[in-house]
Amino acid sequence: MHRKPWWIGILLGAVVLLLCPAAGADESDPLPAPKGTPRGRAVGLYNEGVALLRDKHYAAAQEKFEQALALDEALAEAHNNLAFSLRTQGMHHAERALRHYNRALELKPDLAQAYMYRGVLFVRMGDLSRARADHAKLLVLDRGLAVELERVIGGASDRDGAAGVASPYD
Repeated sequence: MHRKPWWIGILLGAVVLLLCPAAGADESDPLPAPKGTPRGRAVGLYNEGVALLRDKHYAAAQEKFEQALALDEALAEAHNNLAFSLRTQGMHHAERALRHYNRALELKPDLAQAYMYRGVLFVRMGDLSRARADHAKLLVLDRGLAVELERVIGGASDRDGAAGVASPYD
């Protein structure tokens, strides 16, 4: 029996990913937005916000997400990231952040990142029962984020990492 060289499998996998981008896409990856439309402009602002958020410029990111949502209120990821940027700026934003996490989940009930950091917000608010409910949902959606939220519920710092940030659009 003749065995194929090991690199043939890697090459074939790469070809599949190149020819079928959805094959390597995460299930929560957003779809590209049409150029020159209000949604396209909203996505551009959203992507600028993601870059600012990753650089820890939370107030500037907040502005970009608010501008994106003014153009397209239905961007679940923008609601999630706006809530994240608000939460990182202090607990005086907790209620507003909670409203945006809730709206993100209304629009996209399987957005694991929103459950993750809404759960963190609940912990900070002292509402462990709702944090545990979000943890239970994460056990189904994203085990890695569930582990991270479990650590926070147990008293560990959430480190305001990028795990709760929705990805930029293509």
